[in-house]
Amino acid sequence: MNASLVLLKKNSAHKAFPLPSAVTVIGRRSDCDLRIPLPMVSRRHCQLSLNKNTLELRDLESRGGTFLNDKRVDGDTAVKAGDYLRIGPLIFVCQIDGKPEKIVPPKKAAPAPPKAAAKPKPAKPAPKPAAKALDDSGSKLDEDLSDLDVSDSFINLDESDSDLEDLKNI
Repeated sequence: MNASLVLLKKNSAHKAFPLPSAVTVIGRRSDCDLRIPLPMVSRRHCQLSLNKNTLELRDLESRGGTFLNDKRVDGDTAVKAGDYLRIGPLIFVCQIDGKPEKIVPPKKAAPAPPKAAAKPKPAKPAPKPAAKALDDSGSKLDEDLSDLDVSDSFINLDESDSDLEDLKNI
């Protein structure tokens, strides 16, 4: 069984990413099998397991969730050819053994009918902001940042990597 994730782009183009092994971890970390360097993708977001006859998807307790055909994945979930996988803002079509042959974006759901307007609740007054301490230089100190690791807060896209260039064009 051969499986690929086909990335759907806004301009109707697409790009296939073959699953590199029987167990493929997708996420933001550099040691993931398929890396998506976007801040809304968890470090270890989800996992695809490929057996002889089945492909299974499991969310790895990602913050934003993993969605298969617009339903949030909970536990091991079977994936079929043509299913749509959403990871962060990206949508992939699951292609298994060359099927589906034609890759098309998912159909948009019909808008829900408008609900009857509810009476607005009275607004609560906003809480007063807490006073902020000033250090010797006069800058504001919200909290002690010395124990925070901010290295994961910044994404550095490698401009020479064509797959990452494709992600930036979505």
